[in-house]
Amino acid sequence: MEEVYIKDKTFNKTDYTQMPLPKGEYEYCSFNNCDFSNVHLANMQFAECEFISCNLSLAKLSQTAFRNIKFKDCKMLGLHFENCNPFGLAFSFDNCKLDHSSFYKLKLKKTSFKDSILQEVDFTECDLSSSVFDNCDLAKATFDKTILEKADFYTSYNYSINPETNRIKKARFSQSGIAGLLDKYDIDIRP
Repeated sequence: MEEVYIKDKTFNKTDYTQMPLPKGEYEYCSFNNCDFSNVHLANMQFAECEFISCNLSLAKLSQTAFRNIKFKDCKMLGLHFENCNPFGLAFSFDNCKLDHSSFYKLKLKKTSFKDSILQEVDFTECDLSSSVFDNCDLAKATFDKTILEKADFYTSYNYSINPETNRIKKARFSQSGIAGLLDKYDIDIRP
């Protein structure tokens, strides 16, 4: 099957669970209210695209290329971003629901997570240097051997980060969020 190259196109309200997105490369495209749930996006390439109000839950991302992608108002449950093509991997998330997703061992420097729910997300051995978690719910998210240097958690909440097993030099936390750095000690912190 021949691969397509599509540039500067807008896709609206398309259900790709019924009719697959043609395999190929998509550049400067916008996907609005599209359903990619459980869809195989393996070996697809997306560059400078935006996904708005889309459902990508449980999509298969084997060697999928996401280069400078904006996800806004998307449902993205159970995604394995570590299976993506690592070359040029870069994205931002605004008001997305990413529960149970995994970013295992990815280099995601300066990634923006804004107003997003990241419950039980795996950031193990991830490089999140200078990333921003703006008003994000990180309940039960896993940070282990994660590089969080200069990362900003100032407005985020429900995180539990062990300073002994993660690199947090110059990371930014709010005073109310300090408890999330001391969880492992099982101590009672009161205002």
